[in-house]
Amino acid sequence: MLIGELSRRTGVSERLLRYYERTELINSRRRANGYRDYDDRTVETVHRVRALLAAGLPTRTIRQILPCTHDTAALRPCPGVLTSLRDQLDILDQRAADLETARRLLRQTIAATENTTDGVPAPGTRTSTPR
Repeated sequence: MLIGELSRRTGVSERLLRYYERTELINSRRRANGYRDYDDRTVETVHRVRALLAAGLPTRTIRQILPCTHDTAALRPCPGVLTSLRDQLDILDQRAADLETARRLLRQTIAATENTTDGVPAPGTRTSTPR
């Protein structure tokens, strides 16, 4: 099938499908006219890629574990897969902790700002001296 048909069947833009091919997540054959020709199985592969991206995995990890997938998100045991998944989970946990810190600081900034009038602290509001 041509890239336009693959795009219609998967809901993924042609540009993104070309990116997936450049990063070796999918592959195609070239027709005599140079057009990309995708196998019908590529539809399911694109769906797997999308599911793994939604799980927060980067394309380099997806490329490593994609051969181990057998449906949308389940994996067969393959060397290094669990290590890669655990490493990615650690990265996501750290990002979540960083975001929570940023949220807390933003809430404090909003609260402090709400307690000021025209840049002057409201009566009874403690302020800190810049260091």
